[in-house]
Amino acid sequence: MGTQGRWEYLRAIYERYQAAGRGSKRVILSEFCANTGYNRKYAIRLLNGPRPGKRRRARRQRSASYQPETVAVLRAVWESAGYPWSVRLKALLPSWMPWIRKRFRLGAEVEKQLQAISPRQIDRRLKPAKRQRRRRIYGRTKPGYLLKHHIPVKTDRWDVQSPGFTEVDLVSHPGNAASGEFAHTLNVTDIHTTWTESGAVLGRGEEAVQRALNEIAGVLPFRLLGVDSDNGSEFMNWHLKRWCEQKDIQLTRGRPYKKDDNAHIE
Repeated sequence: MGTQGRWEYLRAIYERYQAAGRGSKRVILSEFCANTGYNRKYAIRLLNGPRPGKRRRARRQRSASYQPETVAVLRAVWESAGYPWSVRLKALLPSWMPWIRKRFRLGAEVEKQLQAISPRQIDRRLKPAKRQRRRRIYGRTKPGYLLKHHIPVKTDRWDVQSPGFTEVDLVSHPGNAASGEFAHTLNVTDIHTTWTESGAVLGRGEEAVQRALNEIAGVLPFRLLGVDSDNGSEFMNWHLKRWCEQKDIQLTRGRPYKKDDNAHIE
């Protein structure tokens, strides 16, 4: 029985249920639950509730239609203003109108839409651009799937009383363009002492990162006991896992997209 059928059935037995005695109500209720599949408590609320009227489907409001020129101008202002969030961008638009008129040939309809657009609509229209920029900013960490089930996840609170357990991260320095090979910084932070060491790495190759970590381990004033990283392929690889096993170093990882798991290095 579909939703509309259940509703019509409720309308059909509602009056009979209200007029019935205690024993008859129990029979009608059992019949109603058996036919509709409703939970008994929910069925009681329906039958003891207000009289069911004719059910009308709510009309879906159609969102405003914005011209491509409006979205293009909006994106240009958003990028030039330093990527503010929608409410702030809405408040900034009036003061940016001279800048907009100087750089774009605004029609009356486009200008009217820019002045009338809501923060919610700004979020909707800029969603593809925000997704693209987020991928550009956070897209340098490529997940390593090969050892996903071989390296344990470390999510509990770090409670160490001696130095040696560290969190590591690789920071890229691409400048204005993220294509090609460029320099990275390998950062290592000790949990107990907050001692930090850094090493330069060209590219993000597995062997290069492992060699840089080996060099950092040699200059630390204490023995390296543990390495906790994100899920990037520069750490989730056999080179680093084999090196940690040879050095008797605990290798763990955080959960994907959960930077709080690596809060000390982040």
